[in-house]
Amino acid sequence: MSFWDWVTIRDSTANTLSPFDVYNLPYAVGHGLWDIIGGILAWLLNLIFPGNGVSIWLVGDAVSNALALILMAVVVFAVIFVVNITMIWAERKVLGRIMDRRATRIGPAGYLQNIADGLKTFLKENIIPDKADKKGYMWAVTLVIGSAILVSGMIPLSPRWFLTDYGVGLLIIYGLFAVAPFMILVAGWSQNNKYSLLGGMRAAAQMISYEVPMLMVFASVVLMAGSLNINDIVQFQMDNTWFIVPQIIGFVVFLVATIAEAERIPFDLPEAEAELVEGWQTEYGGMKWGLIMLGDYFRGYIACALGAIMFLGGWAVPFTDSLIIPEIVFLLKVFLLFFVMIWVRGTFARIRTDQILNIGWKVLLPLAVLNLLVVVLLKMGGVY
Repeated sequence: MSFWDWVTIRDSTANTLSPFDVYNLPYAVGHGLWDIIGGILAWLLNLIFPGNGVSIWLVGDAVSNALALILMAVVVFAVIFVVNITMIWAERKVLGRIMDRRATRIGPAGYLQNIADGLKTFLKENIIPDKADKKGYMWAVTLVIGSAILVSGMIPLSPRWFLTDYGVGLLIIYGLFAVAPFMILVAGWSQNNKYSLLGGMRAAAQMISYEVPMLMVFASVVLMAGSLNINDIVQFQMDNTWFIVPQIIGFVVFLVATIAEAERIPFDLPEAEAELVEGWQTEYGGMKWGLIMLGDYFRGYIACALGAIMFLGGWAVPFTDSLIIPEIVFLLKVFLLFFVMIWVRGTFARIRTDQILNIGWKVLLPLAVLNLLVVVLLKMGGVY
């Protein structure tokens, strides 16, 4: 029996494809990959051990659907990883232009510089301080990085590119995104280092200060769209107008708050190399430090992706209802917002701790309440 005959084998008692294949592109890609991989394995096993039952089992519906889900997750996270590597490369190139210096050297246009730096970081010695709280030291940073990667995978790139369509997707994403401040505080305390503890306390105070106005902006978007589902929010903007028009104040509040949440300049007080060595990251080195840096960019991607979904129409094309390669359109909007973050980083200097807290509580919070009031009045007036 030929290889392609094994590829097409399915159980006669079940349907070949899951209903997800109709509209879930990553699942269809995962299923196609397992058709090839499982087909090759089944063909080889049948060639070596003719008539064995394992070959049929490998390409049956139960195994194919289960492994297709695993491959689906791998495909989604691989795409997000490439996007984040590209964001790091873009930041280096743009900052190089702003500072009038050479940015990256290795590979085409310096794109492989990030890969080289990552390999160098992962090859460094993995050191754990003797007097650190080992469990807090390891688990806190694992949850910080893991939650960022998990949330980034939960954000759809289009109506056909997602892991699963949550009815309250925005609420779940915000809940997981809010885990980081507490884990960063634990990570700073567990290192038994005064600089790390100060950095952890700064991070917790800063993130809580900016999560409150950010939550108010989330509430404004949900109230106007009438749903917590991401697809519903994007569809509402396609049917009416992008939320950046009626909620321009909310967009500005969200942008500033997300820069602070991602601990990017000028809101990088929790790290503050000139004051706290490396803040809450001081005692993390090698692979752990490299993953923390990568996690920061995942959080930056999440912030830009949420901004594109909530205010820029997600994967919708301006002035048309048609979807022209929606994944590309969505990522272009994400990179546009990330360019603004890079621009801010290259323009402004770090501000003081008291200024950060004052901006969060005395400026952004009143503006977020004002934005919510505008949305309420628009809904009561029947405009939306």
